[in-house]
Amino acid sequence: MNMAYKLLALAAGMALLGGCATKQTSLYQWENYQPEVYEYFKAKTGPEEQIAKLEESLEKIRAKGHVPPPGFHAHLGMLYAQVGSADKAIPEFKTEKELFPESATYMDRLLSKYSK
Repeated sequence: MNMAYKLLALAAGMALLGGCATKQTSLYQWENYQPEVYEYFKAKTGPEEQIAKLEESLEKIRAKGHVPPPGFHAHLGMLYAQVGSADKAIPEFKTEKELFPESATYMDRLLSKYSK
C-alpha cells in the first residue's frame, strides 16, 4: 500500500510540473523596440531612421494581431514631432492615451503642445 501512495504522489507531482511547462504569451509584442530605442539614444541612428524602424516593427506587431508595448506610440509620436510632422505625432499620442490610460496626463500635455 505504501508503494501505491508513492506512485500516486509521483504522478500528481509530474502533472503539476507539466502544467508549469506551458508556453506563456507576452501581454505585449516588443519586436525590436528595445534595441532600436537603445541605438537611438546612443545617437547611432537619427530620427528618420528610427521612425522607419518603428513603423516596420509596428506593422509586424499588428500583422501578428498583437499590441505594442507601453510607450511605443508615444516614442513614435515624439520622433514625428522632432522631424516637424505634428500631423503624424498627434494620432500617435492619441493612440498611446487610448491604449494606456495611465499616460493620459502626459499625452494630454503633448497633445496641447503640438495641436497649436
